[in-house]
Amino acid sequence: MAFPEAIQKLDAYWLYLVNRRWSNLVFDTVVPWLRYQEVWYPFYIFLIAFALINFGKRGAWWIAGFIATIGLSDTVSSRLIKLSVERLRPCNNVDVLQFLQLRVTHCSGGYSFTSSHAANHFAMATFIAITLQPIVGKKIKWVYVWAASIAYAQVYVGVHYPIDVMGGSLVGIAIGWVTGNYFNKKIGLKGLGTHA
Repeated sequence: MAFPEAIQKLDAYWLYLVNRRWSNLVFDTVVPWLRYQEVWYPFYIFLIAFALINFGKRGAWWIAGFIATIGLSDTVSSRLIKLSVERLRPCNNVDVLQFLQLRVTHCSGGYSFTSSHAANHFAMATFIAITLQPIVGKKIKWVYVWAASIAYAQVYVGVHYPIDVMGGSLVGIAIGWVTGNYFNKKIGLKGLGTHA
């Protein structure tokens, strides 16, 4: 399924703005690192420890729900949508690549729409926000800043178009909303924390 030419051109222009016009030395150094899951291992370990220490058996179920959310999001984004749409990544499109500064050493051969990084991290963020808000309050919504920074990084380094990450973000939010609310209904953590 091909994107309409007008949308493709507009998306390529937005990509150019993020990748070239709005770039700077600080972002060039920091932003590419946001894409790597290894950078976020301490955060994931903290979440696992937090759930197990504070919620016991229900914490183990929370971890299972968190992992299931990622698996579902990745399957929908990578196996269903990407394989149906078959949009070339900008770094694999010679007409677009000539205007980009590629900030990664490898451009995946996979398809571009939707961004699985965006889908997975917005799914995680939504699951976290919905399930932990009864415990820690509305301040937990900062996780959306974390997800958005990772999504932005995909465009900044030149491996995704803005519409790829927007589409992935919406997919992730929808999946996280479903899994988070399902967890709250069936198991839930309300009443285990100290937040009023």
